[in-house]
Amino acid sequence: MKHRVHKIVILLSLLLIISAFLLCACNSRRAERLSEECLRIHIRANSDSDEDQRVKLAVRDKITARLQTTLEGCDSKSEAIKMISAESENLIEIANQVLYDNNFTYKASIRISNEHFPDRDYNGYFFPEGDYDAVVIELGSGKGANWWCVAFPPLCFVPDGDGGEKIVYKSWIKEILDRLF
Repeated sequence: MKHRVHKIVILLSLLLIISAFLLCACNSRRAERLSEECLRIHIRANSDSDEDQRVKLAVRDKITARLQTTLEGCDSKSEAIKMISAESENLIEIANQVLYDNNFTYKASIRISNEHFPDRDYNGYFFPEGDYDAVVIELGSGKGANWWCVAFPPLCFVPDGDGGEKIVYKSWIKEILDRLF
């Protein structure tokens, strides 16, 4: 009897180890697919001061409004990257105008690069640690806290000016994320 219980415990342990391995492999592939499909956007503040954080959010509002129009109809991440690259000078002009209007003397810069990011939860969707293509807009030194979202497929939330409620610019992102998760 003891011998049989011992075999069952070993068998269950093996099944648990195999299940954990398969789950990790599946999550790894899901994370890889997510990083292949998504283009993130990060707006990095000059510093963590209240003023720099406030202007970062003002820049965010203008940039996401422009990107909503710019990326409308994009069917792929590569197409979105091309559209944003073509629009990058205008995006910097928008950011710099917001900085100027708010009496900041530093300027904005933009780049599209592949960067490593930690785990993040975004409105119920988990983005695992990994390397993602990202549009990075740095305000001044870019050393402050950042705001981020997914530029493609569009998943950017911005506060509504009236009540502070969040609105989503909807597209087919929910369908894609539901398939990935």
